[in-house]
Amino acid sequence: MTSALRRTLFAAVALAAFGLAPSARAAETIKLGVENGPHAEIAELVKKLVAKQGIELKVFELSDYAQQNPALVAGDLDVNSFQHQPYLDQQVKDRGFQIVSVGRTIVFPIGVYSKKVKSLDQLPKGGKVAVPNDPTNGGRGLLLLQAKGLIKLRPGSGLSPTPADIVENPKKLKIVEADAAQLPHLLPDVDAAVINTNYAIQGKLDPAKDAIAREAADSPYVNVLVVRKADQAKPWVQKIVAAYHSPEVKSWILQKYPGVVVPGF
Repeated sequence: MTSALRRTLFAAVALAAFGLAPSARAAETIKLGVENGPHAEIAELVKKLVAKQGIELKVFELSDYAQQNPALVAGDLDVNSFQHQPYLDQQVKDRGFQIVSVGRTIVFPIGVYSKKVKSLDQLPKGGKVAVPNDPTNGGRGLLLLQAKGLIKLRPGSGLSPTPADIVENPKKLKIVEADAAQLPHLLPDVDAAVINTNYAIQGKLDPAKDAIAREAADSPYVNVLVVRKADQAKPWVQKIVAAYHSPEVKSWILQKYPGVVVPGF
């Protein structure tokens, strides 16, 4: 055996002894919960990027977003990507979850859709307008209706107003509250519905073409990555955030969903 070969073998044994051999180092497995649609598609790209950083990202699509935060708290997930900051704040307030946002991701500008009218001006007096029935998305819908001049909300009602906060309603619109995921299916039964972009896409609606009104792109409802408080300083968190904020992800979003999904970073 040559001296050069002996030195190579000795170095390899030393690295392995200290757990430093690249081939022997196991990938860190992280479980990410997402909604189907754009969130899941972005996650698959992030999965490839963090694999280069020694992270095996397992992506779980949960169609019921109410399951996401309890699964995170229980340890069934390590991180999730589905909610905006006001929704997270409300969950922490109402349920005492020890979870925090660690990075911004994307914005889905919420929109008003209709099968019966082509513009908000055409909404009839006493018309039915459906909004999500959860506090944050329902409030978001009402704020959009206010921004478009259809209603006026009580001053100080914040980001989570309810129908009870409506103080002016010139058209006497009837606000119908329903599960956010079901709103696309309710369009034949109402005059209009305020629908989150992800559910509009799942309902075969094109937000860029089918919405008769949309939220401004500078919305405070930017989506966030969320982890348990105990994990927020761990190195894998920063690697995943960096992948989400990478030029590759931003470019992909702009090309795949122009004007529909907006990078929030």
